[in-house]
Amino acid sequence: MPDDAARMVEVGAKDVTEREAVAECEIRMTPEACAKLGAGTPKGNPIEAARVAGLLAVKRTPELLPFCHPIALTGAEVAIDPDPATGIVRIRVRANAADRTGVEMESLTGAAIAALSLYDTAKAYDRGAVVTELRLRSKRGGKSGDYQAK
Repeated sequence: MPDDAARMVEVGAKDVTEREAVAECEIRMTPEACAKLGAGTPKGNPIEAARVAGLLAVKRTPELLPFCHPIALTGAEVAIDPDPATGIVRIRVRANAADRTGVEMESLTGAAIAALSLYDTAKAYDRGAVVTELRLRSKRGGKSGDYQAK
């Protein structure tokens, strides 16, 4: 196989440990569009739909990202906090696993997809909405230890 060929890293020799990662992002839109999302739309409750989309994304991360291993998720939660006064919706995703590799990509993917789900509904009210600030807030467990964003 060529040196630059894509491949998954071997993790079989690593210990199974408890791992947790928290990611967050924001979607910014007009205050009016944010208020409409919070009130519900003809599509239903976009906040709850985004929560479900984020959970599905956490579970399907290895299907979307070629270097991610399927892992033994033990839990995940998606928190969505719309602020109609500013037009900012904050999304926070926590993922937990007992495995040989971390859950950072699962939490990041969940946050991104939840934001895209909100954009899908917000575009009817504000096509200029922007998904921004996607980042890892913290991670716990594994060989590389803990991380906390500053």
